[in-house]
Amino acid sequence: MDAISLILLAFSVYLLGYTLYSRYLANRVFVLDDERETPAWRFRDGVDFVPTNKWVLLGHHFTSITGAGPIVGTAVAVVWGWLPAFLWVVLGAVFVGAVHDFAALITSVRHRGLSIGSILGEYIGERGRVVFLLLILALAVLVNAVFAYVIATLFVKFPTSVIPAWTIVPLALVFGYLTYRLRVNFLLLTAVFLLALYGSMLIGAKYPVDISPVATALGTDPTLLWIITLFTYTFFASALPVWLLLQPRDFLNGIQVIILLV
Repeated sequence: MDAISLILLAFSVYLLGYTLYSRYLANRVFVLDDERETPAWRFRDGVDFVPTNKWVLLGHHFTSITGAGPIVGTAVAVVWGWLPAFLWVVLGAVFVGAVHDFAALITSVRHRGLSIGSILGEYIGERGRVVFLLLILALAVLVNAVFAYVIATLFVKFPTSVIPAWTIVPLALVFGYLTYRLRVNFLLLTAVFLLALYGSMLIGAKYPVDISPVATALGTDPTLLWIITLFTYTFFASALPVWLLLQPRDFLNGIQVIILLV
């Protein structure tokens, strides 16, 4: 089967899953109700609980859940071939991945915005909560370690990617402030900031950033220095209000992902 046929088949399955199966889950299984108050409104604090523009929220979740997919999908293809990988990416996404993430989201919404580990503690006790949180921590460490190493390696091998990759941070901060504090037109902001983001690619191509001299002066490896930098950024990003960095950053990155896929 050629690539075009696979793409069309995958698109058809995704379309059916979105229009039919998702409605079944929403209406029959989880019985969603627009009148039910969400934690974003109930516990609104301007930091972690913030009522959000639906498109920003979509981009935030879309970018967040694409994490392990590139790793797992590629590994499946290498070990078992393209057909099992295709079935897993398409059918697995519709009947396993999407259902799992959707169920986790709705479960959290109906339990005061708590994490899955904390919710488990309410039903199976403190010991179960601790075990599950330790499991999540172990998986998070593994995934983050792989991602940090891959990104750091890319920065070292392709120094032209450094400026575009880091430009998204100040752009997201300004985007979030203008959106939530000054209420600037959302579509206008999106267009302007996407153009700025693509402009940073031209700047990065002209001014590549090589930190090898800095790493040598510090007596370390460039890749390790980038890994430390990435985890330092992650620490501060997790402490900032979600509307200020994470949501606008993921929204802008999500648009890029969609454009690249198209």
